[in-house]
Amino acid sequence: MTNNQKATAAVRAFLLAACALLVAGPVPARAAALPQAPSGDWLYVTVAKGEPSSGDLRGTLLLCDPPRGHEQAVRACEELRAAHGDVGRIPLRDTFCPMVYAPVSVSARGEWGGHPVAYDETFANSCVLAARTGAVFALPR
Repeated sequence: MTNNQKATAAVRAFLLAACALLVAGPVPARAAALPQAPSGDWLYVTVAKGEPSSGDLRGTLLLCDPPRGHEQAVRACEELRAAHGDVGRIPLRDTFCPMVYAPVSVSARGEWGGHPVAYDETFANSCVLAARTGAVFALPR
């Protein structure tokens, strides 16, 4: 198992445990079922104002078989399918963005087409982020 596969497995286990705790709430130990790994294509996406360590971090689990877990899941999954799961290959939208420096850092970890996905980038502002990554990181404020 490569380091990337180990990292993906660790992220998946953490996300599943966190989701199970949120959904199940407090339950007796014997009644808790072991969580299943997400099937199909999925990404855990995060958005942080400023640099990645700024502390203003939002995130969600985007599932694409069927699309759910994200406010714009249908559009985000369509864009990712067209780019074969590579966020960096989502076509640039023709948008005029202000030349204001208000950095936004994003990350995506998950699995697409059976392969691990890892994407990290810091954009000059949220307009540039949306123009370059479409709906993938369009999380509610």
